[in-house]
Amino acid sequence: MTPPASEQILRDVRDDGTALDVVGIGNALVDVLSHEADDFVATHDLVKGAMTLIEPDRATQLYEAMGPGIEVSGGSAANTIAGVASFGGRAAYLGKVHDDQLGVVFAHDMRANGVVFRSPPATDGPPTGRCLIIVTPDAERTLNTYLGASAYFSPGDVDAELIELSRYTFLEGYLFDRPEAKAAYRTASEIAHGAGRKVALTLSDTFCVERHIDEWRPLVADQVDVLFANDAELRALYGIHLDHAVDRARDEVETTCVTLGPEGSLIVTSEGIVEVPPHPVEVVDTTGAGDLYAAGVLHGMAKGLPLAECGRLGSIAASAVIGHTGARPGQSLAQLA
Repeated sequence: MTPPASEQILRDVRDDGTALDVVGIGNALVDVLSHEADDFVATHDLVKGAMTLIEPDRATQLYEAMGPGIEVSGGSAANTIAGVASFGGRAAYLGKVHDDQLGVVFAHDMRANGVVFRSPPATDGPPTGRCLIIVTPDAERTLNTYLGASAYFSPGDVDAELIELSRYTFLEGYLFDRPEAKAAYRTASEIAHGAGRKVALTLSDTFCVERHIDEWRPLVADQVDVLFANDAELRALYGIHLDHAVDRARDEVETTCVTLGPEGSLIVTSEGIVEVPPHPVEVVDTTGAGDLYAAGVLHGMAKGLPLAECGRLGSIAASAVIGHTGARPGQSLAQLA
């Protein structure tokens, strides 16, 4: 049953005839974060700075080897959607969890963050997924993910009402592996565009781009209105120098947001490029930086703000998360804006 707070958000949207700002679709995971020395990465044969999919036995082995850490609900698009809600936006999330303890934790945390989450838990199949995140002294994060139930998101899990009510449907690249998830993304995009809404996609990781490049190039050109990528991901998508990749994106996508780490970001449209400076902060943990950047930009776009202001909100949100351990800001983004 949808809790009263979520029901009130939907009731307000229906009554005032406006919209939800953003609905996200992605891997519904519980994050486990631990600070480890650099040799931990080498000892356990991890790919530093990347997201690696792992099997249940490997997940158990790494979890037992990790030191004391933090366990929070997560997943890339879920972090973005929680960020939109933290800005005061009206947000919803679609993701698959199991009817187990971690599934209950995930659902409770999303709703406690003010997000509409009414995806019914699975009663059979794999357990709720989890992401084991190793943070090394250089603030780099290495993600090891057991997707569990989250990977089995299918067209039947797409909530047409929430998509039709949302100005933006935000798709997470990490989920784009299994055939049923790919079909779900096509279904969601068709529903969104049929309702006159827009579709956003984050490329998520260079390995994701390399795995799916033959499918993502036409998807980006034909279905995506707003594209999020870092410079390496955008170059991987088009296989060329960043300047030329930006030109390609300008030709194919309405709006492309490219993060450049400590150099800030670019927001690219057919009318030109907006250069967005970074928001200064001492880096502790880069986990969730791209997710929260997308939250700020999408929140601003949903409110109809100028692109420079959308980028500023993205930088503020990213800085709020990299200044501490964890993939979500430790304070209200609305107060920082």
